[in-house]
Amino acid sequence: MSQRPSATLALALAALSGAGLSQADDDYIVLASTTSTEASGLFDAIIPRFTEKTGISVRVVAVGTGQAFEIARRGDADSLLVHDTDGEETFVAEGYAAERADVMVNDFVIIGPDGDPAGIADAESVAEAMRRIAEVEAPFASRGDDSGTHRAEQRLWEAAGVEPGGAWYRELGSGMGPTLNTAAGMDAYVISDRATWVAFANPQNLTLLFAGDEALFNQYGSLLIDSARHPHLRHDLAQQWHRWLLSAEGQRAIAEFEMKGQPLFFPNALAD
Repeated sequence: MSQRPSATLALALAALSGAGLSQADDDYIVLASTTSTEASGLFDAIIPRFTEKTGISVRVVAVGTGQAFEIARRGDADSLLVHDTDGEETFVAEGYAAERADVMVNDFVIIGPDGDPAGIADAESVAEAMRRIAEVEAPFASRGDDSGTHRAEQRLWEAAGVEPGGAWYRELGSGMGPTLNTAAGMDAYVISDRATWVAFANPQNLTLLFAGDEALFNQYGSLLIDSARHPHLRHDLAQQWHRWLLSAEGQRAIAEFEMKGQPLFFPNALAD
């Protein structure tokens, strides 16, 4: 598997380290989060509102969910906002987080060439769509980076009874945007979170072909790092961020964020 995610992680942490040296007296937290929240523009929309209210800035390390967990386990992030509920619950059970809360939802979608060679657009379920792709060995671009999207993809293959592999299945080891770019270049199928797809500027022949199955539900959670595990972190500031996300003001900020006239995330306060 590609080592590019590790290189990306190292560069992101190095950049944050430099920022910390130049603004050592500022009130700030380091937030480890997913590429979808960053690439969609959500943070550009909501973080300034949080900072204006509290005076706390938020420095985002946008990586795959698996790497976000890794950063937090090492004590290199004050807070987490990720999208792998099973992994998040494990993170809490292992004692790394004191609290986890649902923040917002959207969904995963299957993107593919507009000619739809596997014929997934009329599939009755996502499992059937995945099986059709595998049966005809249509090119498929996988993030292959242990992100929340990659973990969801693996669960979908398993539920479909498929073990993907061979020349048609490309594990890229890259973020969602670069994976969509590769898929566009090779006319491949790909699973994306809806927010990144809507924000994606280079679709070429790609189009949204399948959505709507309950198995494509995509929950995002905020986690408070356990203060006993990593006492050096900015727990008081991180708690203010966590509480703000769950507050009426934070949930409203999420609800008001749109791209191309579409809401991209639905706060849990409005999703129930």
